[in-house]
Amino acid sequence: MSHNPNPETPRRKQIRLRGYDYSQPGRYFVTVCALEKTCIFGEIHDGYFDPSPVGNIVRECWFELPYHYAGLYLDEFIVMPNHVHGVMIFIDPVGVGLKGHVNASRRRSVLEVVRAFKTFSGRRINEMRGVSGCAVWQRGYYEHIVRTDKALDEIRKYIRNNPLNWEKDPERSVSAVRGRVSNPPS
Repeated sequence: MSHNPNPETPRRKQIRLRGYDYSQPGRYFVTVCALEKTCIFGEIHDGYFDPSPVGNIVRECWFELPYHYAGLYLDEFIVMPNHVHGVMIFIDPVGVGLKGHVNASRRRSVLEVVRAFKTFSGRRINEMRGVSGCAVWQRGYYEHIVRTDKALDEIRKYIRNNPLNWEKDPERSVSAVRGRVSNPPS
């Protein structure tokens, strides 16, 4: 446990499973939220998500991830007004462990893939806005190790039904609904 030198500053809750190797083959459910949970990715209309140009960039960047990481398979995914949900599946890439095999891909872990997703999408969003260095995403993310096929089916159902449940979604906040952002202040 790390020491918090300032008792006035709230501690960040540790959500990672201690001792677990998040680069090993497995299935991982992740949720990544927009900065301050601001609704910049689109809107929900009658239970359907209508993406903004920013939301389209987020979707494109998600589906480009397997081109950067060998052995990454993307399962169910959705962009919501202020967050994304997705399932990543890590499999051992063909040839890993063979003598002479050169893996030109980046190191693959949940942390690395989410970091890259946030970096790639944030950079493209800022390019579209004509700015640089403006944060798009909240620090950190939520992840869950998916251990069973039944759990995977439930998560897929949750993701697919997320737009229908937007009014009850814990990632939806009053300030987020009001805070539509197109460009950061100059």
